[in-house]
Amino acid sequence: MAETEIPECITEHERILQEIESTDTACVGPTLRSIYDDQPNAHKRFMEKLDTRIRNHDREIEKMCNFHHQGFVDAITELLKVRADAEKLMGQVTDTNRRLQEAGKEVTAQTEEIIRCRIQQRNMATTVEKLQLCIPVLEMYSKLKEQLTSKRYYAALKTMEQLEKVYIPRVSQYRFCQIMAENLPKLREEIKDISMSDLKDFLESIRKHSDKVGETAIRQAQQHRTFLSTVAKQAGLDHYTKPVYSLNGRAHSHMSNGLLMDAGDEEDAEDEILTAQDLVDFSPVYRCLHIYTVLGDRETFENYYRKQRKKQARLVLQPQANMHETVEGYRRYFNQIVGFFVVEDHVLHATQGLVTRAFTDELWNMALSKIIAVLRTHSSYCEDPDLVLELKNLIVIFADTLQGYGFPVSRLFDLLFEVRDQYNETLLKKWALLFREIFETDNYSPIPVETEEEYKVVVSRFPFHDAEIEKQSFPKKLPMSQSVPQIYSQVKEFIYASLKFSESLHRSSTEIDDMLRKSTNLLLTRTLSSCLQNLIKKPHIGLTELVQIIINTTHLEQACRYLEEFITNITNVSPETVHTTRLYGLSTFKDARHAAEGEIYTKLNQKIDEFIQLADYEWCMAESDGRASGYLMDLINFLRSTFQVFTHLPNNNNDHASMSGKVAQTACMSACKHLSTSLMQMLLDSELKQISMGAIQQFNLDVIQCELFASSEPVPGFQGDTLQLAFIDLRQLLDLFMVWDWSTYLADYGQPNSKYLRVNPATALALLEKMKDTSKKNNIFSQFRKNDRDKQKLVETVVKQLRSLVNGMSS
Repeated sequence: MAETEIPECITEHERILQEIESTDTACVGPTLRSIYDDQPNAHKRFMEKLDTRIRNHDREIEKMCNFHHQGFVDAITELLKVRADAEKLMGQVTDTNRRLQEAGKEVTAQTEEIIRCRIQQRNMATTVEKLQLCIPVLEMYSKLKEQLTSKRYYAALKTMEQLEKVYIPRVSQYRFCQIMAENLPKLREEIKDISMSDLKDFLESIRKHSDKVGETAIRQAQQHRTFLSTVAKQAGLDHYTKPVYSLNGRAHSHMSNGLLMDAGDEEDAEDEILTAQDLVDFSPVYRCLHIYTVLGDRETFENYYRKQRKKQARLVLQPQANMHETVEGYRRYFNQIVGFFVVEDHVLHATQGLVTRAFTDELWNMALSKIIAVLRTHSSYCEDPDLVLELKNLIVIFADTLQGYGFPVSRLFDLLFEVRDQYNETLLKKWALLFREIFETDNYSPIPVETEEEYKVVVSRFPFHDAEIEKQSFPKKLPMSQSVPQIYSQVKEFIYASLKFSESLHRSSTEIDDMLRKSTNLLLTRTLSSCLQNLIKKPHIGLTELVQIIINTTHLEQACRYLEEFITNITNVSPETVHTTRLYGLSTFKDARHAAEGEIYTKLNQKIDEFIQLADYEWCMAESDGRASGYLMDLINFLRSTFQVFTHLPNNNNDHASMSGKVAQTACMSACKHLSTSLMQMLLDSELKQISMGAIQQFNLDVIQCELFASSEPVPGFQGDTLQLAFIDLRQLLDLFMVWDWSTYLADYGQPNSKYLRVNPATALALLEKMKDTSKKNNIFSQFRKNDRDKQKLVETVVKQLRSLVNGMSS
């Protein structure tokens, strides 16, 4: 077995040795590893085999060297022989070279000179060529400096662009070009800074010139509107054409009678119309816009410009604190705003995208809200209607001007309705003072007219027509006082003043008519009514004055239809129109007349109360004086003289007569009823504890005087004994006690035909209680002394029955 393995192992070692000999050394590792991986001690046998192979190769090398040694020795011998010849040849070459060098020194020197000249010539040509490339660059850079010096910045930027894109790249390898290229961005920034500085100066300048620009634009709008108004009148047009303005200061063409007319032609004889370009130099804006556009930073410029203009807009919209005091304050305010937006409109159309329509609309909406708030606040401070009217005119032309530039102004015309209310309020305050002054200076007596001229003057101021008075000869008196034509004239003046505000509002005649009627209604129902009510309540206004006031209000009431016609003639709007507002003067004057009548009744009653307070009855007197009390006679005399005022009123006009008669009758009846009630209250006063029969008799005398006064017809027109019925309660009560007819009273109580129907049981009981207490102390029934006990029982019985009736009524 071992013998069999040995040949196999030897064969394997041979294979490995051949592989080692024929294989690259990098691949020997796996081969050697296989030796160790085989049978144990195999590497020893391999090493032995390897030593044997090495010895074999050494023997072969030695054989080969021995075979070639003689040839090697011969070659060395021949080489030694050649060395001597080589040394000789080297000497000859060296000598030849030396002689050649000596002979070519002059040629070499000339050649080097030629080479040097050629190099110089080449360098000169190269220099000329490069200078030809550099000269345009230097010329362009010099041109750039000149442009910067002359402030031609836009051209300078174009030159920079050419330098960067065309010229400098050709000679970019030179230092001076690198310096130029490094300086160009700095120059651009310098141009940006300079142009921005110019823009800031422009913005500051435009802020100062906005007032002038706005004033010019407004003046042009006024001229244009005047022209259109003239053309419309000539052409018979009844509508208003909105003003439209162009940026060159000439209005757009309009048709008139089939011919094209240019609004600018109307001012041929006038000075040339100035425009925004004439008043403002916009070149800094254009220049700065172009510069930033070229530099690729247009968006930054646009944002900066818009931001600054927004700030300026806020400054322009900020009013002065005392702007409301004068019209000049409002005019400057509007001029500045118009100037601002005229400039923006010009920039909008003259530049592409610097400002957009959306931006101007945003600015305008912001400005419009601020303007409306400012005007609403400051107009509320105005108390002068003339100033408010001037403000309205300024707002209208302000709105028309900006509308011509395409800005929506409907909210401004809506604001005018608020300003109109403020205007009406100031007018009402002014006219309230006028009315009060008229009432204070009035003498409250009929107007005397001495001649026909005076009569015509009065009739021209007030629509008074009375056939009876016209037939009378001069001198004569008109029923109303001098305040009536004055009030009527002032109402017409108020309508004119109110109409002034309605002008140029672009409203229809119907709307103007409605505004006039509403404002006139306010004047009548609030201002004039208040003045009349205050006048009537004044303490110094007596009964005569109150009666005259009633007559005056009647005439003013009748004149309301003439005011209706007056407004209709102004507005040409038929009063039959469905939506036409009616004047409320009728109710105003009726209310004032009723208040005056009520005041007459009140003052009469107050005067009666004053006389009643003078009464000084001796309630325990045994017998009456036989004559009426002095205070009552004075009271009756006062009433007679007072009612004579009514009878002395002019009664030529049936309306006046019926009016004065009605007032007199009502006043007389009211006075008699109040007198009767006051006398009854005097008898039934809770503080009055005792009344004697003598006092009753004295009181009866006074009531008789009152009845005589009533029956004397102090005021004509009463039928029968109507006025005496005011004292019927007193009369029946006094008759009951004077006659002592208790049996009849008690028997007929509750019967419709009772003799003492108006005597209330409670009233009779209260008065009887006062007399019963007096009889106990003063023995009123002394003439019946023998029957004293029976009389006392009768009184007690009557009292019980009266109490029974009172209790029955209460239950």
